[in-house]
Amino acid sequence: MDELFIKVVIASWKQVVSRVDQRFAPLNDEQLQKQVAPDRNRLFYLLGHLTAVHDRMLPLLGIGDRLYPALDEVYITNPDRSVADPLPAADLKKAWGEVNTALISAVEKFSADDWLKKHTAVTDEDFAKEPTRNRLAVFLSRTNHVAFHAGQVVLVK
Repeated sequence: MDELFIKVVIASWKQVVSRVDQRFAPLNDEQLQKQVAPDRNRLFYLLGHLTAVHDRMLPLLGIGDRLYPALDEVYITNPDRSVADPLPAADLKKAWGEVNTALISAVEKFSADDWLKKHTAVTDEDFAKEPTRNRLAVFLSRTNHVAFHAGQVVLVK
């Protein structure tokens, strides 16, 4: 039962990330500059934001070091268009792929017990009080996060 549960969690992540991949992959630089709505984020910004958030998951889940920490200032700390994009579209798409490949290859090796271990942003004391602050909770939360932004991407015509 534990193995099946883990497979469902990972399959859900893969499905949502794959949908985002399918939306972003064919877009050229000009198309990525489109906004999801007037005065809202550009597709380029959303791709950078999702890449940075997923990159943060590597140390948060205890997988390893970040691959693209410089993306935080542009795509997490600041709103869209307030700081220049540090990468061209092709490089940002590549970063998106690399981060998600690193994530999925690591979590596919997690056992059921690994999923229920604390994430690195919670103290031992707080985890003892709230064992739901674990890797699984982070992964589910980030799956919902990418699904939310996937819905925004669909709005762009």
